[in-house]
Amino acid sequence: MEIKPIKTEKDYDKALERLELIFDAAPNSKEGDEAEILSLLIDNYENKYYPIESPDPIEAIKIRMKEMNLKQKDLVGIIGGKSRVSEILNKKKRLTVEMIRELERILHISASVLVNNYKLVN
Repeated sequence: MEIKPIKTEKDYDKALERLELIFDAAPNSKEGDEAEILSLLIDNYENKYYPIESPDPIEAIKIRMKEMNLKQKDLVGIIGGKSRVSEILNKKKRLTVEMIRELERILHISASVLVNNYKLVN
């Protein structure tokens, strides 16, 4: 087992190929240990070169609404009246702390996703 840091795209591809071969290795075996270490190296490389950005809060709300079969009118009373819901979903107004708390409670979206900054439409 020769483990070395992943520094290039070529190293990354080789690591992925090797991990695919030993992925189902038994835990605490030589190959199992190698797979665990490779997974950490690959994860580190991906976090550095292929970071995943936090989702836009409004898009997260819309996705959850779709998953829960909710319409815009279903948010009336949760984040305000009909016009306020429209302003929020169209990014004309920002979410308030109270709205975030209610959306977290009702839609089960993490507050950390909802407080993520987003740009208002001009």
